[in-house]
Amino acid sequence: MDEIHETSEHLARALGEAVIRIWGRLPHDIQHTLFEQAATSQAQGLREQLAILLHDKYPRTAAAIQAQAMLEPDSLGG
Repeated sequence: MDEIHETSEHLARALGEAVIRIWGRLPHDIQHTLFEQAATSQAQGLREQLAILLHDKYPRTAAAIQAQAMLEPDSLGG
């Protein structure tokens, strides 16, 4: 059973590393879906670490996420 678990982790790690290598070429909607799936399947601290990793490697990703993070004015015009 441990051997199957180790193989599964090895394959998941290889797939994750491949995704990171091509991250900047992925469409934004795919990036968003992958990020959300990875971030919600792990502890909260991982979300920030993952965001930092991707922002450092891919400035385009950082700009897009920063734009999404901007607060929108409230309905009272504030």
